[in-house]
Amino acid sequence: MPFVTTLTLQSGDRDVLERVVGGIKHRAERKGVELRGPHAESPIDVSVPQAKRLDADDRSFKHWQYTVYERRMEVVGHDDFARAVTEQEFPDGIRLDVEVERVSTPGSN
Repeated sequence: MPFVTTLTLQSGDRDVLERVVGGIKHRAERKGVELRGPHAESPIDVSVPQAKRLDADDRSFKHWQYTVYERRMEVVGHDDFARAVTEQEFPDGIRLDVEVERVSTPGSN
């Protein structure tokens, strides 16, 4: 039974994210790997409070706001390729989540 490895990459820097995702896609094409995606998710705007002091003082700076961009790809089979991607070094600011699903074919037990 084949495995489908879902790679979800996130970053606040869209250009770096596109470069990393493009590199993975290019490597998959060269090696003949079945790759679905990349699928772009809607950007997420995040707002983080910033305290001026570490004590219980209620004063704070303006909230820090940034956008998180996300791309998702599915690697069908080709477990060695998926493993190589998860083990590679990514630039700072790139987050990788990996989900592996075992897919059964119709008619198999």
